[in-house]
Amino acid sequence: MPKTLELLEANNLTITFGGLSALKNVSFQIHNNSEILSLIGPNGAGKTTLLNILSGFLKTNEGSVVYKGEDITGLDPFSIAYRGLLRTFQHISLFPNLTVFQNVLTGFHSKTRGGVFGAIFNTQFFRKEEEKIRTSARSILTTLGMEEQKDVLAGGLPYGDQRKLGIAIALAGGPELLLLDEPVSGMNPDESKRMMNTIKSLQASGITILLVEHDMKVVMGISDRILVLNQGEKIAEGSPQEICQNENVIRVYLGDTSFITPEQNKTQPSEGL
Repeated sequence: MPKTLELLEANNLTITFGGLSALKNVSFQIHNNSEILSLIGPNGAGKTTLLNILSGFLKTNEGSVVYKGEDITGLDPFSIAYRGLLRTFQHISLFPNLTVFQNVLTGFHSKTRGGVFGAIFNTQFFRKEEEKIRTSARSILTTLGMEEQKDVLAGGLPYGDQRKLGIAIALAGGPELLLLDEPVSGMNPDESKRMMNTIKSLQASGITILLVEHDMKVVMGISDRILVLNQGEKIAEGSPQEICQNENVIRVYLGDTSFITPEQNKTQPSEGL
C-alpha cells in the first residue's frame, strides 16, 4: 500500500534568537484526516514560535515545512494562506468600527480576482464575485451561529464572540489546515464550552486543526493527538490518554491531573513516550 500523504510535515525545525534556541530539531506530522492536533507546553516552550514558522511569519534557521507535498519553507504568509494554511492569533485583531459581516468580508482578500479595475468600473465579473463572497460570508456566520450579529459592530461584541469572529475571518480564506492560537484564552467556562463545540463543528466540516491551548480541559476534551514542547524541544506525542499518563509531561507541565475525567483516562500508558 502506498504511504498516505500527510497534510503537513515539519522536519527538524530549528530557530535561534540572540544565540538562544527557541526550537530545536522539532519534527512532527499532521494527518490528512481532519484531525485535531493540540500543541501544549509551558510558557516559553516555543509553541507560538512554531505556529509563526508554519504560517510564514518567521523563517526557520534549519529544517523544512512540507504542506500537501509541497515544500513551503520560507514562503511569505500570503502565499501560505493562499494554499489553504491559515491561522488565528492569540491577541484578537479585528476592525472594531466595522460590522461583523464587514469583518468577515475582509478575510476573502486573498481569494478575490476582480482587482482594482473591476472595482472602479463595476464589471460584471466583479459584481458576480462580490455576490459570491457575500453569500459565502453569510454561510460562515451561520456555521458559527453569528448570523444574528452580522450588523453589530465588532468592537461591541462580547469577548468570546470576538474570538469567534477572528475564526470566521480565517475561515473566509478557505483553510484546509487552521492554526488556532489559544482560542479560549480569557473565556469563562460557558464561553469555553461553546468554543469547544465550534472547533468540533469545524473538524466535522472537513477542516484539520492545529490548536495551541493552555486550558487542559479543552485540550483533553477535543484533541485526537497531542504534541508536547518544553524549552523548544518535543518531549512527547500521543493520544490524550497517553499524554496525561506520561511522567515526563506531568513533571514539566501538567502537574495535578485531577482535571482528567475517567472517560479520558481509560488506556494504559504508552511505552516510549
